[in-house]
Amino acid sequence: MQLDEETNKRIQGLQLLEQTFQNLIFQKQTFQVDLNEIKTALDEVEKAKTDVFRVLGQVMVKADKPTLKKELKEKFDTLNLRMKSMEKQELQMREEIERLRAEIMDKVNN
Repeated sequence: MQLDEETNKRIQGLQLLEQTFQNLIFQKQTFQVDLNEIKTALDEVEKAKTDVFRVLGQVMVKADKPTLKKELKEKFDTLNLRMKSMEKQELQMREEIERLRAEIMDKVNN
């Protein structure tokens, strides 16, 4: 079937959008793993009855518990905010992909 130039451009745009969407999903999954790790670290710091340590490269260094908790909480909040932003972006992209697919299918079927 021969498609007009406009439809071919829409198909290429859809393919590019789908690739960008997959990258966004991968990045979101990575952030989710980071959030889970930070949450676990916060829980462990909270439970610690003795000294806490932070890993710096290949070395563990004693850390101030309140300062470490504050830093972990700030990092968690920042990542959580980025996740919410990514979720909005994901929804917008999903809607745009669906719209483009519908346009292309309508063009192909008519």
